[in-house]
This record gives sequence, structure tokens and C-alpha cells, in this order.
Amino acid sequence: MAVYFECVSRTSQSVASLWDKSLDIDAHTDSMKDSGERAVAGVTTGTIGLGEQVTWRATHFGVPLRMTSKITALREHTTFTDEQLHGPFKYFRHVHEFIDCGQETVMIDKISFAAPLGPLGWLAERLVLGWYMPRLIRSRNSFLLSTSG
Repeated sequence: MAVYFECVSRTSQSVASLWDKSLDIDAHTDSMKDSGERAVAGVTTGTIGLGEQVTWRATHFGVPLRMTSKITALREHTTFTDEQLHGPFKYFRHVHEFIDCGQETVMIDKISFAAPLGPLGWLAERLVLGWYMPRLIRSRNSFLLSTSG
């Protein structure tokens, strides 16, 4: 089984500004301070681009995790996709969309993932990850929307 959810954020920031922050490794690290997330391999600072990879190390639920993701699609100032290559999920795909609506920018995160471990993974998806992951993305987005530049 899989989980899919969307998070929609609106801001007065320009598409270009929000785009840059969304691809910035340092901004991601700052937004995930609670989990101690940090980039440990691949692109570890600055802007990540198409075809590039980053390996993250973090602790969630007291469990140390490592996940390598890659930017698999990118259309400047419109959309990019990151996908897990190695890590805790059976698969993980995050599509980031940016829409210029004149006076505001709309950012849409479309996320799909599946937990490993067969029936136990299904339980983890339903009981924990189904509420935890949207909360994590909303927290990250709140950070991006509250920072200038």
C-alpha cells in the first residue's frame, strides 16, 4: 500500500525566491533542526540541481536514519522532483510545484511513499507516517515561508 498527500502553501514571496530556498541544502537543514537532519554526502551545501544527489542523516522517533535522494526532474521556477534512491522507505517521491498567481506564489508539495516490511509497513503508514509526514512537510514549508531572501 502507499500513502499520498498534498500540502498547499501561499506566500507573497516571489516564485524565484521560494524556488531558490526549496533547492537550498542549507535551508533544508535549518528547517529540520528538530530531527538533527544534516547532509553527509553528495551535495552537502548550497543549491542542488537536476541529476544531483544528497544523502541525509537524521533521527526520527529516536531512530537514526540515512536517506539518499536525487533530483530526477526539474523545470526552472515551475517544478522539481526528488526521489529516494536508498533509505527507510520502500519508495519516496516528492514533487514540488510553484505557481505565480500575480500577488502571491502558491507552492504545492505532492508526496507519495510506501513503508517497507509488508503488513508491518502498512500499519506504520496508517498509524504513524500518515500523520507525521504531512506535519513534517508543513513545518518545513512554514520555515521557508518565514525566512527572507
